[in-house]
Amino acid sequence: MTASCYIIGVLDNGIAGLTPEALARLRGVDLVIGSARTLALFADRLRTGARTRELTGQLEKIPDWIREAQAQGHSVAVLATGDPWCHGIAGTLGARLMPGTYEVVPNVSTVQLACARLGLAWQDMRIVSVHRGDTGEWHEGAGPEHGLYPVLRALDRNDRLAVLTSPDNTPDRIARMVVAEGLDEDLRLAVAERLTRDDERIVSDCTVKEAAARRFADPNVLLLWREIPRRRAVLFGLADDAYLQRRPQRGLITRREIRAVSLARLALRADSIVWDVGAGSGALGLEAARLCADGHVYAIEQNPADLKIAAYNRHRLGVHNYSLVQGKAPAGLDAWPDPDAVFIGGSGGELAALIRLGLQRLRPQGRLVMNLVTFENLGTAITLLKASGAVWDVTQLQASRSRSVLDMHRLAAENPVWILCAQVGENHQIDTNGHK
Repeated sequence: MTASCYIIGVLDNGIAGLTPEALARLRGVDLVIGSARTLALFADRLRTGARTRELTGQLEKIPDWIREAQAQGHSVAVLATGDPWCHGIAGTLGARLMPGTYEVVPNVSTVQLACARLGLAWQDMRIVSVHRGDTGEWHEGAGPEHGLYPVLRALDRNDRLAVLTSPDNTPDRIARMVVAEGLDEDLRLAVAERLTRDDERIVSDCTVKEAAARRFADPNVLLLWREIPRRRAVLFGLADDAYLQRRPQRGLITRREIRAVSLARLALRADSIVWDVGAGSGALGLEAARLCADGHVYAIEQNPADLKIAAYNRHRLGVHNYSLVQGKAPAGLDAWPDPDAVFIGGSGGELAALIRLGLQRLRPQGRLVMNLVTFENLGTAITLLKASGAVWDVTQLQASRSRSVLDMHRLAAENPVWILCAQVGENHQIDTNGHK
């Protein structure tokens, strides 16, 4: 008969933090697995002859240790902090162990304890864990590849956040990211240090900016919250004046009417990965980022003045799932993840190469959308799409806007734009240069 395995939630007050049921489970097993810190808490309370194994850096081996012990008829306890199901080890082990071969004995989570100490309701908290390797310091515009990115995205979408920190990914590092992204002014901060220990301390007397320059005792839980919930942002259809544009040369922006149709043709989903090539002022890419709350927009712009404007608009609108780089596409795009949607607003003379690359890299059912204003570029694009076997269509859009004339109004025409939309077809071909 298969012996039992218990995944037991423990706290830093040791035996005092266990229920009689959990303590009985722990005292009855043959093998106890845990970190050096948790094993030390119970070293004198295990049954005579019980073995221990330290798990730090060996997480992948634990399921094998458990199965090996069970095959020998031995029982096992795995010690986890707080509630093992709350960003804990239970999820990892549960995915690799047979149902019915283990039991989870939860404890109070450190998030619950921290909120209780501060008098905050924890059910509204979004919980994010940065229990991983050293992520390094945050840099503005970083994307999903950075370990602190989930914290930033959670702050964009939630008014209350609890962060399970690590010795490397500390509260001060997270606070520096919050300051760098301009989110600190309306946030309050608290750090719950060494919960349930004799030297427990709750730090709530500093601002986010002050916390960025302080150090906090480990282990700890970081809480961030807004006392006044934010008004939710407009996702679609922002006025052109919402964006800074180059002056005196106004108009280097995808206008609202063109932007609306182009975004519709991109067929975005909440988790879409989007390329914005020739970002200009950033208008279309930033609006796409707002629509793709679980996705990310990668933008490139070669003109330094426009790049600065796009970066300003990113900060002004508070859009953080948007990475902007300076360069002339297609150079540098190999480092980007495959897109669900590609928008080409400016090609810098590389239209053919960008179309080839876009069709090559698009994920299944992905869309390539171009805004074109010259006959030559339209002809180049259609010729190339035909030769590649892509499925495509063209929409010509020409809007007129009202203008005042004395005490009356008239219509003034905007420049017409061709919106060319393409998808990879069944007969998509490889050209002589090796491109799809």
